[in-house]
Amino acid sequence: MQTAKVRWIDKDLFLATTPSGHAVPFDSDRQRNAAPGPMEMLLAALGSCTATDVVMILEKKRQKLTALEVTISGERAPSPPTVWTKIEMVYRLEGELNEKAVKDALELSQTKYCSVAAMLGQVAKITYRYEIVR
Repeated sequence: MQTAKVRWIDKDLFLATTPSGHAVPFDSDRQRNAAPGPMEMLLAALGSCTATDVVMILEKKRQKLTALEVTISGERAPSPPTVWTKIEMVYRLEGELNEKAVKDALELSQTKYCSVAAMLGQVAKITYRYEIVR
């Protein structure tokens, strides 16, 4: 079992230590905004998870990816708990890429490999699109 720890620092500021030993600050006060909030980190985790998959899948397909950027936008429920209800992802890929290989990589990440997408997809409608820049 993996274990994370969260230590209260002051007011709405916390310091999380991940199972791999990395310290990450969190600030629940969005007005002060001294560190990322827990819910916005979920969007970043989703982007990181799927980007990792896409890079690895395209590498296995011998595609020449030179850059990848994923923009993740979300809408939250209007009342507590204010979970993510709608998430849109836009992949911007650069390189000498076969369009079918890109479509397959994105589909595999979203439906099979990305564990963050699998979890968030239980409560949020996740959509995605892409553009290839040559």
